Amino acid sequence: MKSMGSNIGSSGRLSTEEINEEEEVSRLDLSKFQAREEEIERKKKEVREKVELQLGRAEEETKRLTHVWEELEVLADPLRKDVAIIRKKIDMANRELKPLGQSCQKKEKEYKEAMEAFNEKNKEKAQLVATLVELLSESEKQRMKKLEELKKIMESIR
Repeated sequence: MKSMGSNIGSSGRLSTEEINEEEEVSRLDLSKFQAREEEIERKKKEVREKVELQLGRAEEETKRLTHVWEELEVLADPLRKDVAIIRKKIDMANRELKPLGQSCQKKEKEYKEAMEAFNEKNKEKAQLVATLVELLSESEKQRMKKLEELKKIMESIR
C-alpha cells in the first residue's frame, strides 16, 4: 500500500488508479471479514452440534442412571409392593373388625342379660312348682283327713 501523501496530485485529489487500488483493498478487507465471519459461524455451528451431542449423551446417561436407581430400589426390598398390599388389607380388616367386635360385645352383653333373665324365671318357676307341689300335698292331706273324718262319721251312723 502506498502512502496517501505521495499519491495526492497538485489538485489535492486521488487519482483513478489510486481509487481503484483502495476499492480493491476495501473489497479484500471485506472479503477477509466475510471469510472470518463464515469461519466463526462454522465453528459456532460445530460447537453447537458438539454441545447437542453431549446433551443427548447426558440424557441417555440420566435415563440409564434412573433405571439403575430403580433396580437398586427393587433390590433393597423385592417384596415391598406385596408387603404394602398386605398391610393395606390388614388395615382394612382392622377397620372392619372394630365394628364387628363392638357388635359382638353388645350381643354378648344382651345374651348374658337374657341368660340371667332366663335363669331367674327358671328359678321362679321351680319355686312356684315346689310351692304348688307343697300346696297339692297339703290339700291332699287335708282332703284325706276330711275323708277319714267323714268315714268315721259314716261308720258311727250305721
